[in-house]
Amino acid sequence: MPDIDPFILARAQFAANISFHILFPAITMGLGWILLFFRVRFTTSGDPHWENAYQFWVKIFALSFAIGVVSGITMSFQFGTNWPGFMEKTGNISGPLLGYEVLTAFFLEATFLGVMLFGKNRVSNRVHLLACALVAVGTTLSAFWILSLNSWMQTPTGYVIRDGVFFVESWWAIIFNPSFPYRLAHMLIASMLTASFLVMGISAWRMKQKVDGPATLKIFKSVAVIAMVLAPLQVFVGDLHGLNTLEHQPAKVAAIEGVWETHSGVAFTVFGFPDEKTRTTKFALEIPYAASWILTHDINGEIRGLNEFEGEHPPVAIVFWSFRVMVAIGMLMILVAWWAGWQLFVRKQKPGPLLLHAASWMTFSGWVGVLAGWYVTEIGRQPWIVQGLLKSADVVADHSSGVMLSTFTAYMALYLFILISYIATLRYMATKPAASLIALGELQGMSVSHPTHQPALPAGK
Repeated sequence: MPDIDPFILARAQFAANISFHILFPAITMGLGWILLFFRVRFTTSGDPHWENAYQFWVKIFALSFAIGVVSGITMSFQFGTNWPGFMEKTGNISGPLLGYEVLTAFFLEATFLGVMLFGKNRVSNRVHLLACALVAVGTTLSAFWILSLNSWMQTPTGYVIRDGVFFVESWWAIIFNPSFPYRLAHMLIASMLTASFLVMGISAWRMKQKVDGPATLKIFKSVAVIAMVLAPLQVFVGDLHGLNTLEHQPAKVAAIEGVWETHSGVAFTVFGFPDEKTRTTKFALEIPYAASWILTHDINGEIRGLNEFEGEHPPVAIVFWSFRVMVAIGMLMILVAWWAGWQLFVRKQKPGPLLLHAASWMTFSGWVGVLAGWYVTEIGRQPWIVQGLLKSADVVADHSSGVMLSTFTAYMALYLFILISYIATLRYMATKPAASLIALGELQGMSVSHPTHQPALPAGK
C-alpha cells in the first residue's frame, strides 16, 4: 500500500465528502423556491400546467433532498473521526451553530416535507402551499447557519482564546462575521442558478426528445427569466465578495490572481500555468492593469503578493484555475440565459435547436460552478482551518495512511455509484412522455375555482 501522508488523505477525504454533499443542497435550496412558484401560479391562475410542472419536479426535489441529508450526516461524522482537534478547540462555537441548523432548519424541513410530498389531497390547498413555503424557508435557513460557521472560519470575530480553546465573546459578531453577508448572498444566488439551469436543461432535453407537454415550455420560460436576472447579479455580488476577501484574506486573492510579488497596476491573468518552484506563471495571457481595477477599482491599486505569505499561503495552481472555471461558467450562464430571453421574449419564438442543445449541455453547469467556487473558498484558506489562528495540520486525527486510504477509496466508490445512479434516474425521468392529452384535457375541463379539490396529475403518465 502506498505511503501517503495521512494528513493529505484526511483533507482529500473531507474534500470528497463535501464535494459530493454540496451538489444536492445546491439544487434543493433553489428548487424549493421554484416549486413554491409553481404552486403559487397554479393557485392564482388555476392553470393545470403549473400543477403538472410541480408534480414532475417535486419528485426530483425529494430525491435530491434525501441524498443531501444522508451525505450531510456522513460528512458531519468526520469532524469526530478525522478532525477531532477542530471540535476540541472550536466546539464552543461550531457546536451551537451546527445545532441551530438542526433545530431551526432541518426539523422545519423534515416536518413539512411529508406534507409537501404526500399531503396534496389530504390537506387544504392553503396548508399545502404553506408547507411548500416552509420547506423552502428551511433550506435557506440551513444555508444561513452552515455558511455562518464557514464564514467565521474564514473571518473569525467575536471570540476569545483561553488555553488554546475558543470561547464565545459575542454571538452577534460570530454569526454576522465580516464575510458572512457576501458569502450567503453568493451561495444563495449560486443555488438558484444551479436549480434554474437544471430545470432549463432537463426541459430542453424533453423538448429535443419530443416528450414534452404544454407545461414544459412554461417551465423553460420561467427559469430562463430567473437565470437572466440572477446570472448578471451574481457578477455584482461576486465583485463585492472579492473586495471583502482582499481586505480579510489577501493570501487567497494573491493565489487567485497568481500575484507573486507585491506591486501596483497588476494585470489580470486570463490564462497561464502557475509554478510555485519558479514563482512565475508560465504562458500567461494577461490584460494589463485589469486585476488592480477589478479588485481595488483603481488601475494603479496595489495587490499584496504571495511573497508576503511565505509558507502560509494556499496551493496556487488549484485556486488559480478553480477561480477561472467558476468565472467561465458564470459567463456561459449569462450568455445562454440572455440567448434564451432574446429568442423567447424579443423574437417571441419557441427555443430553436441550437438553444435547446446549449441548454441541455448546461444542465449541470451549476454543479461545476459551485464546486469551483467552493474549492477557491476552502483550499484558498489553507493552511488554516480557522484563518490566521488554527492550522489544519494541528487538528487532524492520528490515523495511519492505510486506514485513511482505505476509507477514502470506499467513500469515492460509493459516491461515484450514487452520483451515476442519480444522473441516470434524472435521465430516465426526463425521457418519459408527458401526461396524455386525454388526462390533461380532463384536468383542464375541471373547475379551477377550488384548486384544492382538483386531483394531482402524476408526471410521466
